[in-house]
Amino acid sequence: MILKRLPTGMFASNCYIIGENKKGVVIDPGAKSVDILEAAKQVNLDVEYIILTHAHIDHIISMDEIREMTKAKVLVHEEDAKFLVDSWYNASKLFGIEKVFNPADVLLKDNDILDIDGLKLEIIHTPGHTPGSICIKAGNSLFTGDTLFRMSVGRTDLGLGDYGRLMNSIKRLMALDDEAMVYPGHGTATTIGYERKNNPFVQG
Repeated sequence: MILKRLPTGMFASNCYIIGENKKGVVIDPGAKSVDILEAAKQVNLDVEYIILTHAHIDHIISMDEIREMTKAKVLVHEEDAKFLVDSWYNASKLFGIEKVFNPADVLLKDNDILDIDGLKLEIIHTPGHTPGSICIKAGNSLFTGDTLFRMSVGRTDLGLGDYGRLMNSIKRLMALDDEAMVYPGHGTATTIGYERKNNPFVQG
């Protein structure tokens, strides 16, 4: 699997580009569209899919631009679908932007499996930060959005956040292998094993 990280998104969000055999997937297009497309070109991937770990503004700001330029399909969990078309739910209104987006092309559910030319992506529904937050498992790599960070977890004080649901989602992730690499929506990579031992939200 090809993997490229752009830590240059809105509010320092991480955008990831993954793929195989020239078919690329953008996870959380929070960086500038020109930077995302240039990064995809550098690793010889054509963007065919845009997958949102959740639909907050800092992770989706370039979604429509990239979709228009590449004809890629946008995928989001069904419980976050309405966030795209509502500036309150996607949190843009809180930051004085009030931006809405076009609806997603595909609505995801828990345990969906996407096969992108041999690259299998497992969708793990991890609600809490938003109702439709997901993690994306690709082999031993886990893209966690704003559910799990190194030594922390996502906030739940934005619209429809739920701390209890988030903690249940964290428990589910902690059942994965120690060696699983975690690529969060903000900050640096970590592993499930490290978080199980050191993350204060996992202890006890």
